[in-house]
Amino acid sequence: MIKAARSGVALTSTAGDPVNNHYVDNDGRTGVIVENTGTTVSRTVTFRISRTIDGQAVTPRTETLAVGERQLFGPFAVSEYGGKLLIDVDSAELEITPVRV
Repeated sequence: MIKAARSGVALTSTAGDPVNNHYVDNDGRTGVIVENTGTTVSRTVTFRISRTIDGQAVTPRTETLAVGERQLFGPFAVSEYGGKLLIDVDSAELEITPVRV
């Protein structure tokens, strides 16, 4: 995970893996930069919620990024998303960069 610094920090992205998906350690100050590097269609990223209510799964947070769009998501509360933030992508065209905000 990249931590911000006043002197600046190089951002290193990881190509999305729609088969194995991703997770990052989450301390409640975790953010994720997601970029759609594709040139033809919108792509979807999903942040899964780890807790249940009355034994029922909670609907995950799903966001769609247009072609060429880049967004910063977070922070994610540990009480809702858990100590490991679970990230699903629908394509390798989505690049993710976890950051501490």
